[in-house]
Amino acid sequence: MFKRTTRNITLTNFGEEFLLQAEQLLRDSEKLFGLGKKKQDEMAGVVRITLPKLRDQEEILFELLQALEPYPELVIDWRVDAARLDNVKHRIDIGIRAGHDPDPNFIIRPLTKMHEIFVASPAFIQRWGMPKNLDDMQRNFPISSLLNANTGRPWEISLNEHQVLVPQKIGFITTDLYCELQAALAGKTITHIGNTVCKPYLESGQLIQLFPEQQSELWQLYLYRPYQAVTSPRVLKVFDLLTEIMQRRYS
Repeated sequence: MFKRTTRNITLTNFGEEFLLQAEQLLRDSEKLFGLGKKKQDEMAGVVRITLPKLRDQEEILFELLQALEPYPELVIDWRVDAARLDNVKHRIDIGIRAGHDPDPNFIIRPLTKMHEIFVASPAFIQRWGMPKNLDDMQRNFPISSLLNANTGRPWEISLNEHQVLVPQKIGFITTDLYCELQAALAGKTITHIGNTVCKPYLESGQLIQLFPEQQSELWQLYLYRPYQAVTSPRVLKVFDLLTEIMQRRYS
C-alpha cells in the first residue's frame, strides 16, 4: 500500500484506491448513523391523548405501551375525562370520542357504531317482573339515572329526537356510567346504557336486554387527530397503533 524512499512515503496505486473506498465508507457510515439519530429524535417527546372512560381502557393502554417499547424516549400523556378537552388549549394530539357527527377539522378513524339499550339482571326481573312496555317501565320500575352536573338533577332518557322518557321511580343516581352498570349488575335498577359498555355481561348472561326491538339513535365511536400542516412522526405512529388496537377490539 505504501512506497517508501529515503526521503518520503507515498501511496501505491492500490493504496490510493483503498483510501478512496475507505473515505467513502466513512462518509456512508456517518450518514447512516446520522439518519438513525434523526429517527430516534423524531420518536422522542410527548404525545397527548384524551378519551372518555372506556370499559377496557387499561387493556388498551397496556397494549399501546407495549407496542411503543422500541421508543423509550416517547412519553404518553393519557387523559381520561368525561369532559371534552379543548384540543388547542390542552395541546391534544389524539382523541377518542363518541358522537353523531365528527368535527370536520379532524382526521377520523371510525371504530364502531354504538347505541344505548335497556338492561336488567335476571335477579331484578325475577323480583320485579318484565315491564309490559316503555310507559309501564318509566312509571312503575326503578331506573338508574346519570346526574346532570349543570342542573343537579337527573337526565331524562332520550331514545331518539322524538321520544324522551322521564322515569318516575329513580332507583340510583350517579355521575359515572360505569357505576350505573354496577346498579344493573347488582339487581338494583333497570339501566339505559351503551351496548358496547355492557356487551360482556349480555354475553355472559349477567344482564338481559329489555325491548330489543326498540330503535335508538346510533352513535359513532371514533379516533381522531386535528388537521395540521405538519404532524410529527411520533404522533402518526401512536395514531396508527391506537387505530390497530381499538379496531381489533371494537370492530
